[in-house]
Amino acid sequence: MAIEQLLILIKPDGIKKSLTGNILTKLSEARMVIIGAKVVKVSKELAEQHYYHLKDKPFFSELVDYIQGKLYGEPWDRVLAFVYQGEDAIARMRKIAGATNPEEADPVSIRGAYGRITTKGVYENVVHCSSDVSEAEREIKLWFKPEEVVKEMGNNLYPTKEVITPNKKEIVWS
Repeated sequence: MAIEQLLILIKPDGIKKSLTGNILTKLSEARMVIIGAKVVKVSKELAEQHYYHLKDKPFFSELVDYIQGKLYGEPWDRVLAFVYQGEDAIARMRKIAGATNPEEADPVSIRGAYGRITTKGVYENVVHCSSDVSEAEREIKLWFKPEEVVKEMGNNLYPTKEVITPNKKEIVWS
């Protein structure tokens, strides 16, 4: 089995329903290592980049509003973002999360237990899990800077490069 990383988000509805502890407890069953964690107030640009593959769907704008927490207002207009790492991480964590559609998810999964579909058809499924290795890399680079992810054995998760801007020098994903 290969060591994989993936992005997991606890979405605004999970935060509003005070499910953070329940979700983290359920995710811990997989015995993965958290190598990145933070609270993010999601910008429209980040939301659109995250869901770019759904931009032609009629529900795209509702999805962008949902991940930004616009349906809930403050203080629930944020997400908890995690990078998990472990053997066969994506398949194992997606099984714990359950099917994207809460009505089709196993009742003991996170989405089956806590998700719902709104009257507008938006899946309030409380968590996001990367779908495959390439999507995980894209999403981790989108949500985290290199210094926000714990280096394993002194190495960055993905290749990095040094960028010098007029006012500052920082490390970015290459």
